[in-house]
Amino acid sequence: MMRQAIILLVLIQQILCVCAQDSTNYKGITMRHGDLLFVGAQSENLSGAINRVTQRTSSTAFDHVGLIEIVYGFPHILHASSKKGSIKEPLDSLIKGNHGDNKLFAIYRIDSIYQNAIPKALTKAHQMLGKPYNWSYTLNDSSYYCSDFMERAFRHIGLFQLEPMTFKNPKTGDFDEFWKIFYAKQGMEIPEGELGCNPNGLAASRNIHYIGSFHTGAE
Repeated sequence: MMRQAIILLVLIQQILCVCAQDSTNYKGITMRHGDLLFVGAQSENLSGAINRVTQRTSSTAFDHVGLIEIVYGFPHILHASSKKGSIKEPLDSLIKGNHGDNKLFAIYRIDSIYQNAIPKALTKAHQMLGKPYNWSYTLNDSSYYCSDFMERAFRHIGLFQLEPMTFKNPKTGDFDEFWKIFYAKQGMEIPEGELGCNPNGLAASRNIHYIGSFHTGAE
């Protein structure tokens, strides 16, 4: 009887340790609660259009960002998905959905002086789940796009800053053709100069730093 009680106690302790775990190794990278996952941009369609008007350096090209949460030792991502709206899903699910594209996934971590803001950021992210994707990219409280979702999660400490948006292709100085058609279909004026944010801008923040990356095509 005593032996069974000891075994049960050990099992409970192991379960509690797993539940409390706030870091895990995934594809050779140690991920933590509150890490940021950036997804590499493609050259065409919406992904390419986002990157063309927001890319800041030749070595950084992202079109999506989400917030990592470790659940029972497995990484999950909280994000505003163009396909699913604002959701929480296993990171494996996101990777599987992009496996044929050989996409880049990069992990960034907020600087140590801001680490105590992560619990509140995760709470805020959970509160935003269930909202639809914001296809207008103009800020509102009824729908979100990916970098908007992230900025709001950490807004209580001002980790990221909203900036005037541009939809002009820097190579031509004119509005990118994709965005002309995109907003015409919505019956909207291009929201040039309105406040917003984007994955490339967030990745360039001085308040976060690069941890590591992997590709979906890599074993």
